[in-house]
Amino acid sequence: MNFDTIKYPILALAGTVQELRLLPKEKLPLLCKELRQYLLDSVSRSSGHLASGLGVVEVTVALHYVYNTPFDHLIWDVGHQAYPHKILTGRRDRINTIRQKNGLHPFPWREESEYDVLSVGHSSTSISAGLGMAVVAAREGKGRRTVCIIGDGAITAGMAFEAMNHAGDIKPDILVILNDNEMSISENVGALNNRLTQILSGNTYLRIRERGKYVLNNIPTLKKIIKRTESHLKSMVVPCTLFEELGFNYIGPADGHDVLTLIRILENVRNLKKTQFLHIITKKGKGYAPAEKDPISWHSVPKFDPSSGSLPLNMPVLPSYSEIFGNWLNETAAIDSRLIAITPAMCEGSGMSNFARNYPSQYFDVAIAEQHAVTFAAGIAISGYNPIVAIYSTFLQRAYDQVIHDVAIQKLPILFAIDRGGIVGADGQTHQGAFDLVYLRCIPGMVIMTPSDENECRQMLYTGYHYQKGPTAVRYPRGNGTGAILQPLTKLKIGKGIIKRYGKELAILNFGTLLLEALSVADQLDATLVDMRFVKPLDEILITELCINHKALVTLEEGSIKGGAGSSVNELIMSKRLCLPVLNLGLPDEFIPQGTQEEIRHDYQLDTIGIKQQIQAWLML
Repeated sequence: MNFDTIKYPILALAGTVQELRLLPKEKLPLLCKELRQYLLDSVSRSSGHLASGLGVVEVTVALHYVYNTPFDHLIWDVGHQAYPHKILTGRRDRINTIRQKNGLHPFPWREESEYDVLSVGHSSTSISAGLGMAVVAAREGKGRRTVCIIGDGAITAGMAFEAMNHAGDIKPDILVILNDNEMSISENVGALNNRLTQILSGNTYLRIRERGKYVLNNIPTLKKIIKRTESHLKSMVVPCTLFEELGFNYIGPADGHDVLTLIRILENVRNLKKTQFLHIITKKGKGYAPAEKDPISWHSVPKFDPSSGSLPLNMPVLPSYSEIFGNWLNETAAIDSRLIAITPAMCEGSGMSNFARNYPSQYFDVAIAEQHAVTFAAGIAISGYNPIVAIYSTFLQRAYDQVIHDVAIQKLPILFAIDRGGIVGADGQTHQGAFDLVYLRCIPGMVIMTPSDENECRQMLYTGYHYQKGPTAVRYPRGNGTGAILQPLTKLKIGKGIIKRYGKELAILNFGTLLLEALSVADQLDATLVDMRFVKPLDEILITELCINHKALVTLEEGSIKGGAGSSVNELIMSKRLCLPVLNLGLPDEFIPQGTQEEIRHDYQLDTIGIKQQIQAWLML
């Protein structure tokens, strides 16, 4: 994307943050306007996260204007909001490559820029990491400042509160900025409130406040009255009590779209010591009316025409696996009032929107709190109801202890509907569902199913939902189904695979949605093909028979080879002292970078051609 200096004359003068700081303050509102338009133009051409970045343009400009980055540390939580940050830190001309193969990373990434202090992807990590950096900065004594920018969704996670609780104890020099784009307190934003915020961030207010506390220490009754009065007055104008109880000096709320006011506040705050909390109010999708009206739909977008004000209609012929899950939820809830579905803030992504509307009393969004989601489900199961935890593969990693301790040890019948298993694509290393089969397979009593198409997915959800001996997991991919005909729901026999094709000498054991590729390869190599269906328990009888009747086995999965489904086959063969060569195909021992699903499967030889080539090369050894 060639940069248009005529269309963006002020932004052209801010190719780096050093150039940004040379601009006079009165030019910054125009810079923000151009930056917002440039972001809109860029993402419309490349696809990517849009609404979040539009909402943080002013605070991004203000932070880089006031703080001496990269010496001072800015830590962006999650990273959906970091596109303007990337544009201002020397990556403006490559922003159109974001989320693409060999392009800019979708989130802050340490290997990409010295301005990206923390590599992120999952939410609610910024304050913990920033706290560690602030502690070291204090030891070094070089005057380095630490700022964490966290959204109102990310701050709902327990990890954020754990970090704030610790910060209130050790009181480091750190600023936490809460980017609040909810509308519930928007009426608090205005000239009076901005003035109050500037006062609360100033040294005069803090000196009076601290000296007043010192003077009143020996007058307990009067001290209590003053403290109660202060808290009562502040609670009427600012929602500060919670954060001050955690040990922060609360400042705000401030208008997050007034760049000059933000700069004045940040200039005050930068000179303050100890733990500071700045609350700003922003509008997600700011400056682009369609995104302001519907920030959820405009959160992550495909390529589109900004002048149209609408996203392109993408009407796939085949439903996605998320939609298959959502439809099954509705179908089951219609006849079973004991079904309770839980999601950690992924209602739309997990295909649960219709279910949430149709059965609100059976639906719980617990916010970005994966650990709580799992143990909450445990409580529901103990009480005799039937919980389903709908969760992405990579997000379930965050609740691993709860799966073991609160669910599996107690043999609770909870169904984990694991979306985005395998290669996810453009969101890169943090979101590829490579490890779920590995980390679940070692848990005693866990039943793990890998559907090969949308009909199998429905049958497995039904089977897992009605399984009462312990937890079950159905692991399905991102993307659309294969066109399989949906059959009436029936319980599958636990741990039984299906032979799809009989061949000679070689047997391919497929786990999951690479079945079509495996079938093509089996036809070309005249191999037996088995849809294993269950990673745990394995169909030991079938595998033993395959070993007796074939000269070699190949296992195939879209997940980590080390410790995955193929490893379970290896373990079985060794335990039975069967002498047979086995080739495990899947994802290698590395973090999988961004790209389309097709590109990644091609690069890792998990498409039809690649699978065949790997098998043929192995057979020739």
